[in-house]
Amino acid sequence: MQTYIRWMDAISRVGGWLAAVALFAACLTSAGNALIRYTFSMGSNAWLEAQWYLFGMAVFLGAPMLLKLNEHVRVDVIYGGRSPRTQAWIDLIGLLLVLLPLCAIVAWLSWPFVVLSWQQQEVSASAGGLLRWPIKAAIPLGFAFLGLQAVAEAFRRIAFLRGDLQLDTHYERPLQ
Repeated sequence: MQTYIRWMDAISRVGGWLAAVALFAACLTSAGNALIRYTFSMGSNAWLEAQWYLFGMAVFLGAPMLLKLNEHVRVDVIYGGRSPRTQAWIDLIGLLLVLLPLCAIVAWLSWPFVVLSWQQQEVSASAGGLLRWPIKAAIPLGFAFLGLQAVAEAFRRIAFLRGDLQLDTHYERPLQ
């Protein structure tokens, strides 16, 4: 379990770094596109779509890292103020009964759309639009990596509950 956790955490760190790069590139693309559009009255749908694709990649690549860092959204009414052991149980149940099945279903059901888009070489309906299959492929791949990180998080919670590992509880620190 520990080896899997280390490997998946390393993969998620790379994905998080790539998400940051994609987000930075999306911001540069957006700023450059706006500058050219308002300065020279020129625009390009391809650049707008590239910006959206980069933002989508940032979301799908960054989600596993957010899960690893325990920075994802959760309902504090149920979670907050509980003991670390109870929180670990809540996390484990949520990972196994909600997140992992959701990741598997979305990855499985979205894959045929990627294949069809690739086979047809689907292009955006916008003039100068981009191929659609690369961003469509981000959906099953993103959910697959999120699911793999969820397995690592489940292993981490199991190790904590067994007393083999301490969890990083940085989310419990008061705001400073």
